[in-house]
Amino acid sequence: MNNIEQFPKQDSHMIYTKLKALADNQKETHLSQLFAKNPLRFEQCSIHINQLCFDFSKHRVNGKVFEQLIAYAKSHQLKDWIQRLFSVEKINYTEKRAAMHWALRLPKNSHEHPQLAKQVHGQLDRMYELVERIHAGQYRGATGEVIRDVVNIGVGGSDLGPLMISHALTDFKVQTAQDLKVHFVSTMDGSQLSDLLHQLRPETTLFIISSKSFGTIDTLSNAQTARCWLQRTLKASDSALQCHFVGVSTKPDKMTEWGIREDNQFLLWDWVGGRYSLWSCIGLPIALTVGVENFKDLLAGAFEIDQHFQTAPFEQNIPVLMALLGVWNNNFLDIQTHAVLPYDGRLKYFASYLQQLEMESNGKSVQRTGEKAVVDTCPIIWGEVGPNAQHAFYQLLHQGTHAVSCDFIAPVHRYNANQFTYIDNADALVEQHHLALSNCLAQSRLLAFGNEVLDQTELENLPAYKQYAGNQPSTTVLLDQLTPYTLGMLVALYEHKVFVQSVLWNINAFDQWGVEKGKEIANHLLPILNREVEDVSHFDSSTQGLLKILLGKKNG
Repeated sequence: MNNIEQFPKQDSHMIYTKLKALADNQKETHLSQLFAKNPLRFEQCSIHINQLCFDFSKHRVNGKVFEQLIAYAKSHQLKDWIQRLFSVEKINYTEKRAAMHWALRLPKNSHEHPQLAKQVHGQLDRMYELVERIHAGQYRGATGEVIRDVVNIGVGGSDLGPLMISHALTDFKVQTAQDLKVHFVSTMDGSQLSDLLHQLRPETTLFIISSKSFGTIDTLSNAQTARCWLQRTLKASDSALQCHFVGVSTKPDKMTEWGIREDNQFLLWDWVGGRYSLWSCIGLPIALTVGVENFKDLLAGAFEIDQHFQTAPFEQNIPVLMALLGVWNNNFLDIQTHAVLPYDGRLKYFASYLQQLEMESNGKSVQRTGEKAVVDTCPIIWGEVGPNAQHAFYQLLHQGTHAVSCDFIAPVHRYNANQFTYIDNADALVEQHHLALSNCLAQSRLLAFGNEVLDQTELENLPAYKQYAGNQPSTTVLLDQLTPYTLGMLVALYEHKVFVQSVLWNINAFDQWGVEKGKEIANHLLPILNREVEDVSHFDSSTQGLLKILLGKKNG
């Protein structure tokens, strides 16, 4: 790859040194002191765009730190890197591919990238047509019955993204005559699929096989089980069963060979990473759940953030600030874990989705130069829906020995009487939402200010085990409502945050060689477990011993 920046460059190194010194000083400063010194801290440390508020006032930064963090981003030529991302350049240099997931959100009439937009919308329009046919009851199975259940078979980005979005947008589920249900299957052991097949009728079930390479063994094993189930129960030929399968992949030849007819094949491109693919036809389960117009709103929300990311100055650029604050916590304050805490049950799978997005992207230790990383890269990402997490691991956040940074996410508005006519008193649900919001704000306050939020008259005699150190940094993101549009915005913010951090850490965010090698090694073990190969002498003693147990052989 040409023009690869060394890290740290001389100016970057100078700023890095300044930030290290500022971090040493900041360790003596408590968040409560920063707020006491500046009554306007929230106004100065929050950004509002459209239907979203980003509050970073509870991070341990002051004006000097903020200034140096912005300079740090500029010293890494971040503006140039953003331009390179939004181009056809193969910035995923290890796989010799571009990283153009942003192109999936382009408007149909894009003037900047007309050919790309035409290519993308050609596939999306075909997907929309299928969605409308299924919703209208015009798509039928081998016996002529209407499709009532759709099962998405995928793993990783072909599962986590569509699952997360579909669950998050349950309020926007379209009403169809057949009450269409969408299910998700990902586990390679077959447990999810086995449980699900007992509940479905083969005559009315459609399977979506989502695999970028159409070679992922997890996905194809589940797909084969589904096909066997259909063959056994419907007793129909493979050609007759083709209407029960849809494929999404970069490999039309493999889909055809597997038995998916051409008009049920939807194409990806190699410049779409799996964990960035929900905006493409991988999002078919989303469109089936929420409908075509809501899927288009999801894309439009992400496109707004794409524009914001490219045009906003760094001081007002939310993905840039998210990344810089993460780097500040990780590399300068030595905070190695980050919790994502949505206060909305619809975002149940959001933390799981971000685990892949962030840790698969930036869990790297080799720079673009081929040299070992000189700073820590991606922190451990974890989390849970906030009200559940309060009864699980908040004890550690408040009084444990680990420093943890947090993202609190919540919608401002939730529920209305018109939406929930089946409840006599919809106001009760609104009150429950207010209960969640009050807990969201309370938890971030206690994490930040510790004893400062307690009754000061009681503090003098309060035992140590009832006290709170505080000073745990957090971000709060408020959405006006959780809609397809605002969810599109939210996901795109995190996507671009990940890219910015990869630039600052000088790593490639778009490959995942650590994932690939593990699957390759598994292929060496599978023939032994299938009793096709007997020699295990070349394995380590632990693996040999475990294989003997699995094969029912005595040790000794």
